[in-house]
Amino acid sequence: MGHAGRGGHPRPHRGDRAGRALSATTDRFVALRRAIVDDDRLGAAQRAATLSELADGWLARLFADVPAAARQGYALVAVGGYGRRELLPGSDLDVLLLVTGRGDPAAVADAVFYPVWDAGLALDHSVRTPGEALSVAGSDLKAALGLIDARHVAGDETLTDELRAGVRDGWRKQAAVRLPELAAMCRSRAAGVGELAHLLEPDLVQAYGGLRDTLALRAVTASWIADRPRTAGVDLARQWLLTVRDALHRTTGRRQDRLLFENQDDVAARLGLPDADLLLRRVAEAGRSIAYASDVTWRDVERTLAGLRRRGRRRPLVRRPLADGVDEYDGEAVLARGADPARDAVLPLRAAAAAAQAGLVPGPRTLARLVAECPPLPAPWPPAALDALVSLLGAGPGTVPVWDALEASGLVVRWFPEWERIRYRATRTPVHRHTVDRHLVETAVVASRLTRRVARPDLLLLAAVVHDLGKGVPGDHSVAGQPIAVALGRRIGLSESDAATLGRLVRHHLLLPETATRRDPDDPATLATVVEAVQTREFLELLACLTEADATAAGPVAWTPLRSRLVGDLVERTRRALAVDASAGSVVAAAALAGAASVAGSSAGVCRCPPVGWAPSLEGRVIPTSARADERPASANGDGADGGASSADGDGAGPVVEAEQGAGLAVEVAPPDEDGAGLATVTVVAGNGPGVLGVVAGVLALHRLDVRSARAHTAGDAVVQVWRVVARRGEGPDGVRLREDVARALAGHLDLTARLAARAAEWRGRVIQHARPRVELLRDVSADATVLEVRAHDEPGLLHRLATALSGAAVDIRSAVVGTLGSEAIDVFYLVDGVTGGPLGERAEEDAVAAARAALGGAGANGATAGE
Repeated sequence: MGHAGRGGHPRPHRGDRAGRALSATTDRFVALRRAIVDDDRLGAAQRAATLSELADGWLARLFADVPAAARQGYALVAVGGYGRRELLPGSDLDVLLLVTGRGDPAAVADAVFYPVWDAGLALDHSVRTPGEALSVAGSDLKAALGLIDARHVAGDETLTDELRAGVRDGWRKQAAVRLPELAAMCRSRAAGVGELAHLLEPDLVQAYGGLRDTLALRAVTASWIADRPRTAGVDLARQWLLTVRDALHRTTGRRQDRLLFENQDDVAARLGLPDADLLLRRVAEAGRSIAYASDVTWRDVERTLAGLRRRGRRRPLVRRPLADGVDEYDGEAVLARGADPARDAVLPLRAAAAAAQAGLVPGPRTLARLVAECPPLPAPWPPAALDALVSLLGAGPGTVPVWDALEASGLVVRWFPEWERIRYRATRTPVHRHTVDRHLVETAVVASRLTRRVARPDLLLLAAVVHDLGKGVPGDHSVAGQPIAVALGRRIGLSESDAATLGRLVRHHLLLPETATRRDPDDPATLATVVEAVQTREFLELLACLTEADATAAGPVAWTPLRSRLVGDLVERTRRALAVDASAGSVVAAAALAGAASVAGSSAGVCRCPPVGWAPSLEGRVIPTSARADERPASANGDGADGGASSADGDGAGPVVEAEQGAGLAVEVAPPDEDGAGLATVTVVAGNGPGVLGVVAGVLALHRLDVRSARAHTAGDAVVQVWRVVARRGEGPDGVRLREDVARALAGHLDLTARLAARAAEWRGRVIQHARPRVELLRDVSADATVLEVRAHDEPGLLHRLATALSGAAVDIRSAVVGTLGSEAIDVFYLVDGVTGGPLGERAEEDAVAAARAALGGAGANGATAGE
């Protein structure tokens, strides 16, 4: 407790004691202590207990040598690690001298403290009355933590008992204030030091998941507010870390808590382990066990304290749907009441993605049910599983705690057996600061901030989390990792071409930094090598962003300003070299899509050319909004097929007939397909007019229906929209309620903007915005329309706001390509002048961009404003 010299008893000047011989008692103590430290037959726990017992006897003897009258009303108390009987070879002696306030404590303090210094031991001491000690505990968090473990050594035991009872009683009474302070202290320490499980030179005490966190768990338990998970794993993990710390002290001959590279082999040998890699893996496993227990405990503390604050306010906890089968409840992602894990193999991934996007973590009970009851995913994965994985990886900072919880439950290795080979694997280079597995997760977090710079954000995120899987097998990890990535890509449901692209990203993920820093950029052969490897501008952009994410996650040494400039220069040179080929590729792609769309004639109602380099993934969505009455647009894959529309013939004929017979508005719902995607089909037929697209999109969002694909065409004076949606509640869309709300919204009796704004605000309150929204005019994409691309984190009502804002900017939305890759919304609008039907003028373009930016609103807050 405290520091040397506190309580008015400074450490004395020892010059007058130099060369003084040790007393026989102290001399014997020093000899016995050295023998105990050097005894290889003792385990770490036995050594710590023996050293503590030896110190107890020695200090008690020193205290007893003080005249009885002088030591009357005094007590010697062990606190901190000494109080827990955990004296290691390099540990301080943490001692408190309790006094009653009568007489001068100098005689007792000198008799006890001087021999400790003379013996060459570090002493952390203080001299206080019980009242003073309790006062310090009430104001000094670190002192309070030390006093919780107070243990009597010598003197008046009633003083020690009084102190112990007072400290614990005060700790419990102040728990509502002290526990948040302790949590903040733990978070600050974790941010500054890092997590034990994923550091290459871990601090066994201060790192998150280290010994300091086990003391925080003890303090939480002592508060009676919450209790740590009662598993043997945490106790075994703590004991192992104490064992490693004991070996480190004995190896270095001093107090040292950071396991440096230079000491790891010697410590491993002292512990009987074959190499330092196994030592680090076992340390990492212990750290992860403690860290996960800490995560769970602190969430319990937060929920309990929140419940105490709610007491008397009559505000019961409410379940809020996050995804199909997943709710938010009491600060956690939990299974919905109607969820059936035994029939839903995708549920664990869907729950993880929903939790990460909402800034939550699935609770231990939820994870236990998912592990025990959910069937394994089929190979290849269904589209919904792949979509959920991309959403999980794209959640930014929210990914890390969810991934850690999934790892602790065993789900990550169940999905990706390749992961086991790189779990806690060290990379012994000065560049990396994390183990391989944490580096991959951190790379995905960085990549999530770069997704709006690439055409295929899904492939960027997947490459981020698999690019170093080759480090788990012999050989060059880039070469060995390519077939691993290709096989994994096929298993999770990527197409052959996408799986091949994923493999190429892994194979070449070191190409740009190695070429930029080790080759002459002015040598034509240098540029030719890069061009041959990347082949397309789209692949180059993916590789550049993967390079930046990989290096940034590795550490500041890997991504310096100089390296960034060198890589950026190489990328720009390569981009210019590919420009001619990219332009030719765009012409070919445009011609191909135009040919595929020829089934619809020459109408402007079909999107002729998607954004350069962007192929709609899974369910790419083409939404023509003003096709002629005698036309039917091509489906998203360009073959004219309906792709699973709502009616029996797939073109919404039933609702059209109903509308033509005078109903004016018709809504039909078809149940989800049995293809594993869980998509229901909603067909809406309404009068053709401005803003219909935004209204229907808003109503679907209001009903918590996430849009996955859509299309539209006109039939007489009506517009037919076919939407493919997934419900956040398992019961699916309600056609009657949808029709009522669409009618009310079209009539102006339902304020969609206000209703959805409240839901979006609630969503933003949970989700950490980790990437800047982007609004960009895509030039040279269409000859007869202005193409506007919006990239943003998907959120409730986003498409409604964008479509409504653009329709109000004196323009018509001729068609739209609306895509969602995981949680990334990529919405492309083909805009035409409301009068001429041609591309927008310069002023109208500026107005459209401004309208889109305004629609993004809060999504661009905190400096994350949209920009071209």
